Amino acid sequence: MSILGQAGALLDRAAQQYRDATAYPRPICRLVVNDNDISDQLLGGQEPRLVSIELTDNRGLEADQLDITLSDHDGLLAIPPRGATVRLWLGWSDTGLVDKGSFTVDETEHSGAPDLLSIRARSADLRGSLKTKKERSFDATTLGTVIGAIATAQGLTPVVSAVLAGIELLHLDQANESDANLLSRLGREHDAIATVKAGRLLFLPTGKATTASGLALPHVTLTRADGDQHRFLQADRDAYTGAKAYYYEVNSAEKKEAIAGGGENIKELRHVYTDRASALQAARAEWNRLQRGTATLSYTLAKGRPELIPDQTYTLAGIKAEIAAIVWLGGNIRHSYTPNSYTTALELESQLPDGDDVAGLAEDDGNFTGLVAWYRDEKTGQQHKLTEGDQVKPRRLTHLYQSKAAAQRALDREWKRIQIQLKAPSRGLESTSV
Repeated sequence: MSILGQAGALLDRAAQQYRDATAYPRPICRLVVNDNDISDQLLGGQEPRLVSIELTDNRGLEADQLDITLSDHDGLLAIPPRGATVRLWLGWSDTGLVDKGSFTVDETEHSGAPDLLSIRARSADLRGSLKTKKERSFDATTLGTVIGAIATAQGLTPVVSAVLAGIELLHLDQANESDANLLSRLGREHDAIATVKAGRLLFLPTGKATTASGLALPHVTLTRADGDQHRFLQADRDAYTGAKAYYYEVNSAEKKEAIAGGGENIKELRHVYTDRASALQAARAEWNRLQRGTATLSYTLAKGRPELIPDQTYTLAGIKAEIAAIVWLGGNIRHSYTPNSYTTALELESQLPDGDDVAGLAEDDGNFTGLVAWYRDEKTGQQHKLTEGDQVKPRRLTHLYQSKAAAQRALDREWKRIQIQLKAPSRGLESTSV
């Protein structure tokens, strides 16, 4: 080859490398059915068969759902059998693929015109035996022991938070109830998330989840530039001000109550507990859940993020100061993929502090002497508190704040509001007399 020819080839390669480097990333995916990679069959050719993929990654024991829509324009597609295993990867051409797990086909539908084949599959980790109803009781045991017994029966490895594992249970009945329902009930009563991932049964405090390997989930920072749509909702009006659970003491027929929170609009739990500690734990867990729901945020990312999973924490900047001020906790995630686009929709709720003295502040009667605000250290991820007023009986501000400055602003604002309220009656009386 001549010198000019070699120079031309080098220029062509350099030009191609430049085009690759500056090209807008393309959404990519990989689909494997019963160990057979069908990605090229679905995405290749002049008329690609893949219309869309919708993956809903649910928090807790609700099965993740995968919906695949295929074009059957030539009538050559075979309807896959129920029970087939589908494995999915999603990603981008510049960053590669992320494994989104295995799913079992349980619904298929053919419709037209145009002719479409719809396939619905659910996460393979949630085995059918979890839904088998059982009759048994546990006496004088711990929460960790119960979770371990369920995991062993299901052939899973238990991963239980040390804080939760040591909680004592005087008595627990599983009456005509499946292991899945029992786990969900224990999760509600102890403000925990129960889920099955990669052969492990995870039972961890809400907002404190880890990966299946035990690593802490990374905190995610998003900006307005990352988002395509958002919907922020605050719902304090007519909201519950506390939660109440009933219990019977040993050798007593008198029904008693344990309350978390306070005020007049208190939510009553249906289940009656065998001791005060269990009732108070359940009331506090429900009160925490209600408080997280006072601020919610739906956020759709313009460029999908396949690495995101439920129960991660988020900071969002650049929309509104109220949104940026607090830490957000991730709920269900929906990935929407087509050959030309890939977006991720997040359902978020406000994160609560998890400091050692938070539980002690859960019960109140409104007679506060001061305030406490908690914030997340941006560098270490640790939680710290700021105080205002006398700390004999402080009230905790609901949200976990994303920085010390944000917590201080919220503390100053609320303390000023309280001082104005304390002075308001006397001023109102004077104005009336005039």
